[in-house]
Amino acid sequence: MENDFAVTRRRFLASTSCLGVALAAARYFPAAALAEEIAGDPRIADKPLADKGFASIRRIGEGVYATISDPSKGIDTLCNGGFIVGREAVLLVEGYRTPAGAAFQMDALRQVSKLPVKAAVDTHYHFDHSMGNTHYGDQGIAVWAHAKAGPLMVQNYGMLQGKDKTEQIGSLEKRVRDAANEIERERAQGDLNLYKMIFQTIDSSVVALPNHPLDPETLPVSIDLGGIAAVIETYPGHSPTDLIIRVPDRNIVFTGDLLFSSMYPVTFDGDVGGWRRTLGTFAGFGKDTLFVPGHGKLCGQEGIALLRDIFDDLADHAGKMFQAGVPVEEATRRYTVPERFRKYPVFAWSFCIGSTMTKLYGEYKAGAPKS
Repeated sequence: MENDFAVTRRRFLASTSCLGVALAAARYFPAAALAEEIAGDPRIADKPLADKGFASIRRIGEGVYATISDPSKGIDTLCNGGFIVGREAVLLVEGYRTPAGAAFQMDALRQVSKLPVKAAVDTHYHFDHSMGNTHYGDQGIAVWAHAKAGPLMVQNYGMLQGKDKTEQIGSLEKRVRDAANEIERERAQGDLNLYKMIFQTIDSSVVALPNHPLDPETLPVSIDLGGIAAVIETYPGHSPTDLIIRVPDRNIVFTGDLLFSSMYPVTFDGDVGGWRRTLGTFAGFGKDTLFVPGHGKLCGQEGIALLRDIFDDLADHAGKMFQAGVPVEEATRRYTVPERFRKYPVFAWSFCIGSTMTKLYGEYKAGAPKS
């Protein structure tokens, strides 16, 4: 059965701008800020500190605040993040999709504290976590990120700015026109609209590179903010540049996109085998750990277990298809979201399902177990 959250072509075509189309797709993302299993967690404030529709910010522990995006109401932030406030300094998490998104978080911080900001940390280089870095630069705030983040931002975003993208868009539009059926058309349309949003973001943004690269060989590193420590660690999975920020004294983890909560993961830039091992590591964190995912609802260990289950289902399908000699493109086409996952959205088929199949096939060819 097709995913209940798949956005129909009619709904997509009702939007006229690239960002309007993205908002149409985003309408099918989970809007609730909290997963059900943590709704009663006493660490979490009942009401947000700030709410702009596209994102809200609330206290989730003493000195710890989470910024939770709601893309159905706007995409200034698009991802989740937050900030950690000590007695002496503050650490910001994420640069977001736009400077306006970063500014919203900064304004909320100043409602809580006037302390100096130690740094802003991009959990990885992707546009929705980094294109708002210019706001921090304007405030004289250092931006920290994995050492590979800056070069990859130049390669993937800076080099594309102002370039003619007609050919790429044209090939995606052809996929929509040539689709064999409505399901294939919807999947192709979803890919087209996400690419349009990415290209629009690239062309309308200043690519502000992190100015404090973190060598992964030096991680983990603990940042003492005064009475509370933030530990920056690196794990494989979603991108070549993934960082997490742990707050051990509060049992809170900002995961970046190593966790997609209550949705299918985006894997186009990832290491699926490494990601699954990372999720196994997260599962070993305390049972009361509160996770701030890169996208989706705040969650506990149930969110980790769900994403592992989704990966297991994708791997089971890919393994069967690979052993049967089915080409990866056909394996991608044949994948059907199972009934138990139907309420979890797939934002763009090739970024989530197609890329996962391709990555898993590559692992199987290299001799990895087919499960």
